[in-house]
Amino acid sequence: MAQAHQSRIQAEVEEMVQSLERDHIRKMQGRMFQCSADCCDRSLDSMAQVHQCIEQCHSPLAKAQGLVTSELEKFQDRLARCTMHCSDKAKDLFDSGAKEPAVHALMDRCVGSCVDDHMNLMPSMTRRLRDNLDSIPQ
Repeated sequence: MAQAHQSRIQAEVEEMVQSLERDHIRKMQGRMFQCSADCCDRSLDSMAQVHQCIEQCHSPLAKAQGLVTSELEKFQDRLARCTMHCSDKAKDLFDSGAKEPAVHALMDRCVGSCVDDHMNLMPSMTRRLRDNLDSIPQ
């Protein structure tokens, strides 16, 4: 993917991830650590019970991280398929005898279109992630 296009989509994804981390994940981490500390204060529990308590404290955060990772992987896979389609179109154009500048121009336009389309998906993906993170029981 052309560097400018890659930088543009990467910056948008990083901003979304930072926003989710700041508004959701960080709060969940705080609750997880407090809950885990409370487990450690249970002096009458066995080591296994304390360990199980800590695991239960970690469960919401693990689920949240899994949701974000899964959504980002799907997004990345879709973008990769789109850019692979561009690559195929460029190869077909080159194989038909087109000159290299025309092939590069097609590739740049096509990848730019992929990035634009995926940038337009960001708000709905962010909203879906926020809703899913909000629905995780604490």
